[in-house]
Amino acid sequence: MPEPATPPPAAPTGEVVIRTLAMPADTNANGDIFGGWLLSQMDLGGAILARSMARSRVVTVAIDSMSFLRAVGVGDLVTCYAKLLGVGRTSMRIHVEAWTQHFAEGTLWRVTEGTFTYVAIDDAGKPQPVKR
Repeated sequence: MPEPATPPPAAPTGEVVIRTLAMPADTNANGDIFGGWLLSQMDLGGAILARSMARSRVVTVAIDSMSFLRAVGVGDLVTCYAKLLGVGRTSMRIHVEAWTQHFAEGTLWRVTEGTFTYVAIDDAGKPQPVKR
């Protein structure tokens, strides 16, 4: 017998790291918001949390387990929530969720999530320990 699927979260987890509007210039050929634009918003949001944790410059080194769950429409409010999963010597793993809210209704929808890995770097671009 298959295991029951984990129900989607009823509410976002983590802290708000970025909030923006999906605009017509960000659409794909189908008229939906381009997945790459959404991914970049999530990366920016995750980097905001990573930078505040490391208190230094950070770079994205990996994106794991990306899942697109629902289309984003023009005019939707997109909010990214980030949660620190773990800290290594120079790296941080951060889970980022993107949620939308359609301009005509108040319902929040989780549209995508992923785990991002950031590395703290010095002014020369070399990895440095995360300041704790």
